[in-house]
Amino acid sequence: MSHFYRKTAPGVRNGCVQKQNNWALSPSAYRNTQARLVIDRRKPGEGYRHLLLKRDIERFIALIPGWDTLAVGLDLFSLDRGRRGCDGWYNRGALGICAWPKEMSYALDTVWFAEHRWFLERIGARVEDGGAGRGIVIHWTDATARAYQLCHVFLHELGHHADRMHTHMKKDNAPRGEGFAEDYAFDLEREVLERYFAEFGFPE
Repeated sequence: MSHFYRKTAPGVRNGCVQKQNNWALSPSAYRNTQARLVIDRRKPGEGYRHLLLKRDIERFIALIPGWDTLAVGLDLFSLDRGRRGCDGWYNRGALGICAWPKEMSYALDTVWFAEHRWFLERIGARVEDGGAGRGIVIHWTDATARAYQLCHVFLHELGHHADRMHTHMKKDNAPRGEGFAEDYAFDLEREVLERYFAEFGFPE
């Protein structure tokens, strides 16, 4: 499975905060409703690393139009460990972005590339035809990968949250599934991208 198919994970438990970052974390943040949004950071895992910091999340959510309304019911944001085939997840009020693989160049799924080509071009990600046996190869930089994580993965998982909160059956995780979340991200990122470039600079 391609790294770029985001999947809603079954949830995470026992996340631990790194004390040097002084991030507030209730011991039950992964299980219980919180009074305010909690940001947690887990160890990235072997072969992965975190590209995002707490302050990146705080700066980014300030760019999202209507954030105070969108964030209702959102209790936890996790900078989670890396998972093969998973960029992020959403589970009943908890949203996570997975650590990035240390390998920065690899072949892309052709269908995924066709669907995301506009976005990749907009953030300046370098993509090339790798020739026979390799197909389409992307060469990420730290900056383009961060832009992808924030301006697409984050918004995709936020779409799952909006899906859940806007239905009458909130016990369901995300009734309308991946297609709704992906369309949600595509719609919102066109506006957020300009704000992102103004705040974070254009990836180089």
